[in-house]
Amino acid sequence: MPEKIRVIQYGLGPIGGAVARHVAERPGLELVGGVDIDPAKFGRDVGDVISLGRPLGFPVSAKLSDLLARTSADAAIHTTSSYFDLFKGQIVEILAAGLDVVTTAEELSFPWLAHPVEAAEIDAAAKKAGKTVLGTGVNPGFLMDALPLFLTGICQRVDRIAVTRVIDASTRRGPFQAKIGSGLTVEAFQTRMAAGRMGHVGLPESVGMVFDTLGKKLAHYESSVEPVIAGRLVETKHFTVQPGQVMGLKQVAKAYTAEGEFMALTFIAALETGEEGDTVQIFGKPDLEVKLKGTNGDIATVAIAVNAVRRVREAPPGLATMRDLPPVTFTTP
Repeated sequence: MPEKIRVIQYGLGPIGGAVARHVAERPGLELVGGVDIDPAKFGRDVGDVISLGRPLGFPVSAKLSDLLARTSADAAIHTTSSYFDLFKGQIVEILAAGLDVVTTAEELSFPWLAHPVEAAEIDAAAKKAGKTVLGTGVNPGFLMDALPLFLTGICQRVDRIAVTRVIDASTRRGPFQAKIGSGLTVEAFQTRMAAGRMGHVGLPESVGMVFDTLGKKLAHYESSVEPVIAGRLVETKHFTVQPGQVMGLKQVAKAYTAEGEFMALTFIAALETGEEGDTVQIFGKPDLEVKLKGTNGDIATVAIAVNAVRRVREAPPGLATMRDLPPVTFTTP
């Protein structure tokens, strides 16, 4: 039986807490610490903070250095922010501490298109430490990039790729419902979108991974976002949305080669959409269409982050992407 991997959870918000609970229940992994910046969590037992139902015998640490002064670890799962300016220092800190890293930071899933300088810096930090860092998740990290790429393996020719993801956000966590603009006026929605800190993050990263892997040169990239407007009163555990207010969004990204459109990504997330699912279409020889039902974004994100830990531990040092690793699968232990 492989030796247990000692894991630190860096970030104990809703997703981080779910990741930590899953690590705690996986036989091949051992949760040995948790780090968070929330003063209300400092000193509390990690088991209590993540609602595990039992104490774990160690407190939430405010700093990684404090945690590592108490115990040793092999890897960290990082779940704090989507954006480079907020997570870069944290990733470098984890690597410098001698830990491999799996992160759900969307902008790190394939950063060379939008953030080449920062990507090179993190890659250098990982190689200097002799460790590996992977950005992953359900999207980006799987549905709109890794999965379509796997499917092209049975194609003799690929002319165009289209992926559509539809999410019923009614039962998702509060931060996700806020991220898609729930309860805002249309004007407030447009203002926040313009500020660049709302909506889905990761479409450029998915385009970058697919284009680079398939040897395509990006000639033009365009994207648009529009609000989904409530036609009646919509209520969830977290929001009450009046008719005429925003209950979600639709984002579309299109990427072109010199010959024309090669990739189209459509992301729709709204309260009470009624139906949800994921569709991957590859046009070429042959034409393929794959539909997925039941892809719960939170469960899938937690699963892929935890399942990737062992692959990352086995990978060569540096900044890796999902296309660089052997397929990430569920493993027992």
